Amino acid sequence: MILYSYFRSSAAYRVRIGLNLKGLDYQIKPVHLLKDGGQQHQPDYVQINPVQLLPALDDDGLIITQSLAILEYLDERYPELPLLPKASAERAWARSMAQTVACDIHPLNNLRVLQYLKNELHAEEEARNQWYRHWVSVGLEGLEALVLRHGKKDQPFIFGDTPGIAEICLIPQMFNARRFEIDLSAFPRLLAVEEKCLELSAFQEAAPDRQPDAA
Repeated sequence: MILYSYFRSSAAYRVRIGLNLKGLDYQIKPVHLLKDGGQQHQPDYVQINPVQLLPALDDDGLIITQSLAILEYLDERYPELPLLPKASAERAWARSMAQTVACDIHPLNNLRVLQYLKNELHAEEEARNQWYRHWVSVGLEGLEALVLRHGKKDQPFIFGDTPGIAEICLIPQMFNARRFEIDLSAFPRLLAVEEKCLELSAFQEAAPDRQPDAA
C-alpha cells in the first residue's frame, strides 16, 4: 500500500493516523506541495490524482483520493478495529464531526486558498493569518459544541474508549491551529480528547515531524 503524502498536509495526516490505527503496512511516497512549483501539479502525480491534491492511496493498484473517502474505504476493506461507532446515530454524529473539520474548516484554509489570497488578492501576511485564525476558531467552536452535545463526556475519547474518524480529523486540525498560534483554551473537551490521542503510538507516528519528508 502506498500513501502519497506531504508531512504537513492535514488531509494526508488524517490518513496516516487511520492506517496506523488499523495496523496496516504502507509506504510513504512524498509529494512536496511547495517545491518545483508544487509537485502535486507535475504530470506523474496528475496521473494519480487529476484533482492535484493530497492524499492519494494506492492499494495494490486501486487508487483512492480524498481523505474521508480513503478512511471509509479502509474501514470497509479492513473492518478490524473500526473507525466508526457501532450505533447508527453515533456513526452519523462521528461523520458530522469529521466533516465539520474536513468540509467546513479545512477548505477555507487550505494551501491553495492561502496562496490565492497572497498571490492574486495581494493580502498581507497578517491579513492571511487573521483569515486563518478566524475560520479555524469559528469551526472549532462549533465542533466543541457538537462533541459536548453528542459525545460521551465520561469517556477518554469522543464516543468511548477508542478513537475513530472524528479524532482522526480533529488532531491534524489542532496541530495546524497551533502553527498559527490560535488560542485553544476555549475548547477544553477538544483539548482533553487531543491529550488522550497523543498518548497513542498511532497518532505519534503519524505526526508531521515523524515523516520522512519532514527534514
